[in-house]
Amino acid sequence: MFWYYMDYSFLALVVPALVFSIITQISVNGAYRKFSRIPNSRQMTGAQAAQRVLQHAGVMNVRIEPVGGRLSDHYDPRANVIRLSEDIYAGMSVAAVGIACHEAGHAVQYAQRYLPIRVRNVILPLCRIGSFAGVPLAILGYFLSFGPLITVGLGLYAAVAVFQLATLPVEFNASRRALQIIDEHGLLLGAGEYDGAKKVLRAAALTYVASLAVTLMSLLRMLLLFQRRGRR
Repeated sequence: MFWYYMDYSFLALVVPALVFSIITQISVNGAYRKFSRIPNSRQMTGAQAAQRVLQHAGVMNVRIEPVGGRLSDHYDPRANVIRLSEDIYAGMSVAAVGIACHEAGHAVQYAQRYLPIRVRNVILPLCRIGSFAGVPLAILGYFLSFGPLITVGLGLYAAVAVFQLATLPVEFNASRRALQIIDEHGLLLGAGEYDGAKKVLRAAALTYVASLAVTLMSLLRMLLLFQRRGRR
């Protein structure tokens, strides 16, 4: 795509965001690798920990099942299922408890109709369109010298940033719920285990911040490039 050539705006805006994104990915992988090797003192599996979160919230109709892959853990609201990677589902590590409780936190959010997640779901269809059509439409509008098409394309791409922004409170809240239950119910014993789960979840949350930063900086760069070329 034509705006990914190396110019000052790419170096000043996009590159720092990409570096931040890489750092967060390294951080989350490192935290997971470290605390997946440390067993929790209660010998509780991730599946059992997730079930405790659901029980605390009175959510009884959500299934918990294993799924293939590494760090493929997620809650599927359409099937009402928490899917945990095998290392998390049957694992008894500090990381397994933290991640499983986080995904259970998402299930509780849906059950309680948590407002930010409802807002995010409203934006989701537009985000899906914007993620694959926004940039091509903006480029097409530029080459056709058709301003309204550029505006539509950039608007659709901006919807991706809005969705990512709406995702942040959802992710941070799910982690807060998880850590609260872990602490109140003693799912992890000792400050070391609790802090380990907190580090894993914090590192994971920063990846969402980094994704938003990359999208915002890319959008800003597009706006600058189109504005600059429009003056020629």
